[in-house]
Amino acid sequence: MINTFIGNLGHFSAILAFVSALVAAYAYYQYTVVSELEKPNWRKFSRIAFYVHAAASIAIAITLFEIIYNHRFEYFYAYSHSSMALPVHYMVSSFWEGQEGAFILWIVWNVVLGLVLIHTNKFWEGPVMLVFALVQAFLVSMILGVVIGDLKIGSSPFMLLRDAVSAPIFSINPDFVPEDGTGLNPLLQNIWMVIHPPTLFLGYASTLVPFAFLMGGLWTKKYSEWVRPALPWAQFSAMILGMGIIMGAYWAYVTLNFGGYWNWDPVENAVYVPWLIMVAAIHTMITFKKSSTALKTSIVLVIASFILVLYATFLVRSGVLGDSSVHSFTDLGLSGQLLIYMLFFLFVAVFLAAKNWKHIPTSEKEASVYSREFWIFIGATTLGLMAFQVILPTSIPVWNAIVEMFGGISNMAPPADQVGFYTKFQLWFAVVLALLTAVGQFFWWNKMDSKKLRETLVTPYIISVLLSAVIIVWGKVFDLSYMILVLAATFTIVANSTILFQLVRKSTFKLTGGSLAHIGLGLILIGVMFSSGYSEIISYNMSGLTYSNSWEDELNKEHVLLWINKPTQIKEYTAVYKGRHKKLVGVPGHVSVNLLEATGNVNEAIALDDIVVRGRTYHSKGDVVSIVLEENDYFRIDYFKDEEFQFTLHPMSQFNENMGLISSPDSRRFLNRDLYTFVSALNDFDDPEWREDEFYEVSPGETFYIADFVTTFEGGEVVTDLPGVNLKEGDVAVKAHLVIQDFGVEKKLSPVFIIRDNQLGKIPAVDSELGVKVEVENITPESNTFSFKVNRYQKDYVVLKAIMKPQINVLWIGTIIMLIGFCVAIYRRYDEFSKMRDKGLE
Repeated sequence: MINTFIGNLGHFSAILAFVSALVAAYAYYQYTVVSELEKPNWRKFSRIAFYVHAAASIAIAITLFEIIYNHRFEYFYAYSHSSMALPVHYMVSSFWEGQEGAFILWIVWNVVLGLVLIHTNKFWEGPVMLVFALVQAFLVSMILGVVIGDLKIGSSPFMLLRDAVSAPIFSINPDFVPEDGTGLNPLLQNIWMVIHPPTLFLGYASTLVPFAFLMGGLWTKKYSEWVRPALPWAQFSAMILGMGIIMGAYWAYVTLNFGGYWNWDPVENAVYVPWLIMVAAIHTMITFKKSSTALKTSIVLVIASFILVLYATFLVRSGVLGDSSVHSFTDLGLSGQLLIYMLFFLFVAVFLAAKNWKHIPTSEKEASVYSREFWIFIGATTLGLMAFQVILPTSIPVWNAIVEMFGGISNMAPPADQVGFYTKFQLWFAVVLALLTAVGQFFWWNKMDSKKLRETLVTPYIISVLLSAVIIVWGKVFDLSYMILVLAATFTIVANSTILFQLVRKSTFKLTGGSLAHIGLGLILIGVMFSSGYSEIISYNMSGLTYSNSWEDELNKEHVLLWINKPTQIKEYTAVYKGRHKKLVGVPGHVSVNLLEATGNVNEAIALDDIVVRGRTYHSKGDVVSIVLEENDYFRIDYFKDEEFQFTLHPMSQFNENMGLISSPDSRRFLNRDLYTFVSALNDFDDPEWREDEFYEVSPGETFYIADFVTTFEGGEVVTDLPGVNLKEGDVAVKAHLVIQDFGVEKKLSPVFIIRDNQLGKIPAVDSELGVKVEVENITPESNTFSFKVNRYQKDYVVLKAIMKPQINVLWIGTIIMLIGFCVAIYRRYDEFSKMRDKGLE
């Protein structure tokens, strides 16, 4: 039965959120401009309007999740993004898989941030919340799904399937509800996709806060006062957005199979660029607080960071990227709205900045080369150039679309080798940035002249050269550009560690945020250089076989074929493929599919034997067990070294009708490297190609060969009970016992021969891993022989790629230290702001 109430409630909540956002915007405008006597009433009304908006926005999110959680597949969104098989945490992922859900997530985060601002910063509440309310009105318009004539405003996630899809079934039965949905994209079935999007969208949402303070400052002519309350929020935004980027990189590393964590995909670039600009804005804002310079630069950068977030949204969700990105969404007809959203705030920001430009305080004093202001400005310029170099080629599809819109033809194409193209430039920018963060810290904490600069830098420089030499020799870094990168990264680590030590010694740990963040940057650069520049493929094809005609020669050379149970050399390891496994609910590790029999129900099987893990019995034979996403197969690969077992990996794959083979890697983590593996091809059990029948006549105790398998016929026995077969009185059932040896693994097959009323029945024994089906064709009592009919198909195998990723833990450690640095800096700046606020100076 179709439940229309919940959808109507969600749609009503969206309309209420939109209207209340506009009311709140008007009310906050009035609150800002009216006299002091009228302010209390307008403040109260403004807050009530925003509270109504907040409640409606949260109601939208709760309603959509209720639709997904209760499998209401009569709704197009639930049908398109969820399924009965999904556990709850993947239902959460399906919430924001679609564009509408992502916008709702963004709306909710803005609500949370708005409520925090209302109750922590009363002086700026009016102008800041006006900007917030306007942004919310634009965001909520994206999910309205209201059609006025030929004008469509937004795309509603509460649309019924029958209204979204033209299918004959709805003409016959308008109340038809599908039994299941199409499910969640396999690539998003990862725990990091539960936490990465919320973190990233919190980063998106938080860029609004410094922008709102800036707009409020320009509007109320408080040209410099906005910096103090905005700075901790800018640092928070950079920290959260950076964390979101790192989580996305880690998700790519553990889920995608391109062998890395960053591919310079347009969507990755679209997030990376505003983060760079926000980091640059933080540095110029700090400079202004110290010396009253760089205020205008800060204004430009804060505006740019917010507009670039909107531009990133347009790139990803307008469909303009087409096939140039693996992450981009299809166009839901929102591109026009997104463009209006971005251009509106761009126009308002530029208008207010231009109108007040001549009134904005600026320093007439020219910055000396030995001043911290000079080095901060050079650093911010470098970050800006890094962003510009990335966003320009990323925007080529946008340029093509603009040219075509005006009737022209543009055949410009993004870089074919995007990794090589962007890395070539970003590497040298990173070198400059590392050197600047090293030298700049000394200028920041000390007054410098040429003599003192030389004295201050000589010790860190010597230590850096010595450490770099050790790293270069030990890591066999022979590429000149990488040598320079190591030296620059080591220099920033040593220099900032020197400053860190001095600050800690003076018991001023809350001042160490910058040093920690810069140390993290140095470690990230070293980790990226080793893990990407010196990753080593160790799974070379020595067989001469061509695994796939669709693969390039290089791909065929970089994969190794693993037959089940057959030891295969992979560099210093011997790898043995031990079959397919599943994950069971409540059972640690993985369970062999040989212990499970499907019931026909979703994510359900029967245990064919006791399921024992580490000596503990989790399920007994015959129990019904729950599978975690039964479409996922985990391929057990045991690794040996010098004939001693070392470890086991379980790379995952599933076949998707729309996307083909989807594979996720598994890695063995060592202190100084990762062994990264994934499956690129596998045997098809669902549609095997059977070969011609083979016949063998064997006596009990005799050994013979099935293909290359040594097979022993142990004999036959008369049985009176067969699982699943109702034996009648007079029936004769004989079970033959065969033992097949496959590289030391013993397999037992027991085909059954039944005689009933002079009729013959045969129950074959099948081993899908060996690709063998055996039937008892006949029994000859006179000669005590059994005749077996054997069918064979391809023995189970996987085609595996294995990559050694050196020093990748240095990268992850560097990201953690950088985030800690941001947290320390946020605490310091917010502490300063709160003290000033408590004194009534904010």
